[in-house]
Amino acid sequence: MDQDTVPEVLIQNVCARLAGNKRVRRQLPAKGRIHIDRQLPFLCVYRRPKTRVDGGTEKLVTGQASYLIASGKTKHRKEVSSLIERVIQTLCPEFGAFLLVELWSSPEDLSGLQADGRLGPPGFRILVHPRDVERLDNTIERLKRALERVRLSTIIKGAARVEVLHRPRVSPPDLVPLVSSSEVRGQGLFVIGIEIDPVFRDPASGNLFPLVLQAMRRTVTRALQQAFFEFTRSCTTHRPRRYQTLGRRAVVKAVFEVDRRLAEVANTFDFLLQVTPVNFKAAWSEFKRRQYERVPTFYYRPLPVDPDLMKRKLYNTPVEKVEDPTLAALFQEKRRELDRQLTMLTERNTPNFFHGSMQLFGTIDGGLLQLAQEILEAYPPRTRESGRNGYLTANAIAEHARTEIESYQKAYPGFSAKVEVRDDIASGLMVSFDTLLIGRGTQIPAFRREAILSHEIGTHLLTYFNGRAQPFQLLCMGLADYQELQEGLAVLAEYLGGVLSPTRLRILAARLLASESLIQGADFVETFRMLNRTYKFEKSAAFGIAVRLYRGGGLTKDGVYLRGLVSVLQYLKDGGEVEPLYIGKISVDHIPVIEELRLRKVLLPEQVVPRYLKTARGRERLARVRANAGIFELVERRK
Repeated sequence: MDQDTVPEVLIQNVCARLAGNKRVRRQLPAKGRIHIDRQLPFLCVYRRPKTRVDGGTEKLVTGQASYLIASGKTKHRKEVSSLIERVIQTLCPEFGAFLLVELWSSPEDLSGLQADGRLGPPGFRILVHPRDVERLDNTIERLKRALERVRLSTIIKGAARVEVLHRPRVSPPDLVPLVSSSEVRGQGLFVIGIEIDPVFRDPASGNLFPLVLQAMRRTVTRALQQAFFEFTRSCTTHRPRRYQTLGRRAVVKAVFEVDRRLAEVANTFDFLLQVTPVNFKAAWSEFKRRQYERVPTFYYRPLPVDPDLMKRKLYNTPVEKVEDPTLAALFQEKRRELDRQLTMLTERNTPNFFHGSMQLFGTIDGGLLQLAQEILEAYPPRTRESGRNGYLTANAIAEHARTEIESYQKAYPGFSAKVEVRDDIASGLMVSFDTLLIGRGTQIPAFRREAILSHEIGTHLLTYFNGRAQPFQLLCMGLADYQELQEGLAVLAEYLGGVLSPTRLRILAARLLASESLIQGADFVETFRMLNRTYKFEKSAAFGIAVRLYRGGGLTKDGVYLRGLVSVLQYLKDGGEVEPLYIGKISVDHIPVIEELRLRKVLLPEQVVPRYLKTARGRERLARVRANAGIFELVERRK
């Protein structure tokens, strides 16, 4: 393509694809670009100024499903205007009206940088032609309210300032209007201009403030989507359900490339497996031999990766090329989490490991501590439930697990999970990627079989394979901080699919209190004594809990089980749907984001739902939870 002109053949191709409701993504002269996901009644435009550098502003439009970036130079004006007019003429008949929004930054020094170094609030001026004011009244009001809610970061003080100005000329001060044809205007075209104070860059040097720009991209993108939604609903023949449905659907190459690179790093190590001791039985014997007074020696698997090389791969991943601000934020969060995990792996068995754990899993609030205390007081330390119907050995559990996996494979052939009985993990079960690992010395009461299968297979493995079925692997790797919702959902699954026993609930409460003991500075032996002497756990059980908490140098992950269960129960009581929680490994905070991506059709429906949600007992128990059942109503009996 001639780098100085927009060829007629390109314009024809763009319009032909739009007429067929196909995606358009083409390069334009002077590093311009047009991206239109599908037939939409709007176009968001940014033109580079002719005589000044305007770093960062064009990124404010790239989050939209329909945008155009072009040169503002006079020699490109005619071809750019022709392209825009032809796009409008192609799409207007489909919707009965069309909205053109042009966005630019103020040419004046309105960055808001204060004398104390902090930034003032962002300012926006919405320009609309007097003849369009009445028809666009609802759209302008929705846009104004959305921009007034823009919040950027802790260094920004004050609320956003938004003005609505009626102007006969709606364009940047140094550029002519995009569309001058009265014929195009007569077909139902409306134009809005938005001038933005460039708070995302230093007024003196022009250097960008990257984190401020990222925050502004997300908030401005959302505000524009809400304006487009109101315009579509009130001025066109279409009636979208939610504003998110007008967002980007197309997943471009940059997204797949970033996703692939992050997955390459994430799949080279299993963090929990790497920080779990391989000598649990020998350590227990040593602890007993020393009269429970000295911390045993723990040994770990050698690291399968060089953390420094993995970090290099992480930060060579071009997340900044992802135009969709929602997906970019998810990738950035995951990259930071992987970075912390790799740092922790280099610091196993050092005090810094514990500090990294606090960054990953946070502190424990007083309400949860009180709940844990109430649970331990409500249920006796020993019950008769453990021995009823005997016990299942590791091999027996494995056989039941394989049968359960086969039942899921009938519903979804891609559910290709594996089961391994291993000598190198502690007694118990854990999921590592697509595999259920069972310690060879594991024994569980037979009556808890369904609960265990619902927890490990019906939640952890199921969300893994549902995530793997998505267009990209982020949902399979797990969004940042996914463990809380994942473990809370898995504990709820024990109740929905089998039995959540008093003993099991006591263990979860004890894990949380032991996490707090670790956070407060207690050592291994002190926490073991608290569990054994104060809360009357048998020595072997107290040892197992303490090992989970002090592995690697101090891992506070076990506090998320009870916290996650509380969060899931509240979500369901508030009317949240349970099925979307199984779309992959997601966090509580990301539930609205997942809903947005589902509405935008970026994500596919979940491939398989837990078996226990299809049973009469499971549905009845879920209804009980929705009817405000608390944690104590999930167990069979109280003291």
